[in-house]
Amino acid sequence: MLDTNAFLLRGPSGTLLIDAPQQADSHFAREAIDALLLTHGHFDHVADAAAIQRRHACPVYYHRDTAPMVTEPNFFRARGFPLDVEPVDGGKLLAAAPVCEIAGLRFTVLEVPGHCPGSLCFYFEAERALFGGDVLFRGGIGRWDLPGGDHDLLVDGIRKKILTLPGETRVYPGHGPVTTVGNERTTNPWLRE
Repeated sequence: MLDTNAFLLRGPSGTLLIDAPQQADSHFAREAIDALLLTHGHFDHVADAAAIQRRHACPVYYHRDTAPMVTEPNFFRARGFPLDVEPVDGGKLLAAAPVCEIAGLRFTVLEVPGHCPGSLCFYFEAERALFGGDVLFRGGIGRWDLPGGDHDLLVDGIRKKILTLPGETRVYPGHGPVTTVGNERTTNPWLRE
């Protein structure tokens, strides 16, 4: 649905999956997933979270503002979206943290709201990789016209928390192709002063 990306990372002590779009459960069924990290709670990123949690008996990590989107059975319907998303069974809350380690992988958790309340980006410094959900795209930024969106908050977060990363950092977005921080710093029309 909506060509949403999911990313599987193998660490020294396990495997992480970042985001759970529709069909992710069947696509990664033969993998041993030890943890699922959600960048945010929009339906196209969480559609298969409960199925993955059930199949792999893995914890699901998300921001506290994402909790209602992934734990309340009628969250989207109550807001006028005809979508059914199976709720996850509990979860582990993530917030901004300079060092987080899951499955033997060390990363920084960045809170970058504006596209969606509770939007998180995961920065793997050693690998120079950022998994940014729907915050930053090649030549674009996340939508801010959905409930809870805020253009100024989004752009400010991108400028202060993402564009300050090394230019060679690869950005793996929630949709579309990979880019780099340096490329977006110099060419992204949405981020020009």
